[in-house]
Amino acid sequence: MTPLNIAVIVKLEPDFSEGNVSYNPDGTLNRAETKNILGPHSALAASAAFYSKVRYGAHVSIGTMGPPNADLILQSAQQISDADETYLFSDRIFAGADTLGTAELLKAGIQKMQGKMDLVFSGHRASDGETGQVGPQTAWKLGFTFLGNVIDYEVDVEKRTVRAKRSIRLQGFHDIIEEVEAPLPVFIAIDPSYKSVFNTASQRLACEKYKKEANDRAQNFKQYLKVLNAEQLGADPKLIGLAGSPTIVFKVEKIPKGKAGRQAEVVDGSSKEEMGRVVARLRQALSTMVIK
Repeated sequence: MTPLNIAVIVKLEPDFSEGNVSYNPDGTLNRAETKNILGPHSALAASAAFYSKVRYGAHVSIGTMGPPNADLILQSAQQISDADETYLFSDRIFAGADTLGTAELLKAGIQKMQGKMDLVFSGHRASDGETGQVGPQTAWKLGFTFLGNVIDYEVDVEKRTVRAKRSIRLQGFHDIIEEVEAPLPVFIAIDPSYKSVFNTASQRLACEKYKKEANDRAQNFKQYLKVLNAEQLGADPKLIGLAGSPTIVFKVEKIPKGKAGRQAEVVDGSSKEEMGRVVARLRQALSTMVIK
């Protein structure tokens, strides 16, 4: 039985939950001054790859385009997916890329990964772009069948096919679950509602085994990391970065900070008087609660 070869593309995204997003004078995001994390949708894509690791013993490679410090999100993705290799595509020429320029670069990166890919996973979208275009554009450039909004999937390794369930949301209707089948290779964009489920004892044992392996690998993630620049990728400079990006940004608006909905008060736990006031306020709050 030929093992599955899987790639995952992930993204370095601003941590908007921190509330300290920094902007440049022109309104663009100042990434150097903003805390970055593995995007939540990217984390789901890594989780979907882990499912194939457990079920089918798949070989997993993860890649991202970004600055040198983006290797930290590869460490996070490796801990989720138990990736066998991670790839950082990093070069100043990549800066300014729109979704099309990014897709061209990711296509080149995936083709440089070990082995011929059967499945490629991506998140549904990125929190700092919300376009949802990079996945399908990368699939188009690779020549892979694209399946979006996937909530569940199974692979027939012998027949080399994938059967997937997709969540189709239509305005005014309940969500429709569509089941489709396609021959490999396939590019899958994971729906935000995706959850990996392991039903049998053997699957759960394999899950624990690979989770331990993933933690060990993530602690030594540099050992599995390969950093590739534009020349090493063989990417056409006319099709990547700003030069390969036909999008014209008309206007950029800052994301407004949310107003604080609560106040914090520091209490000295060693003071009987202050603790007494806390207890009195708790009693008052509990007395006004309505139990349904």
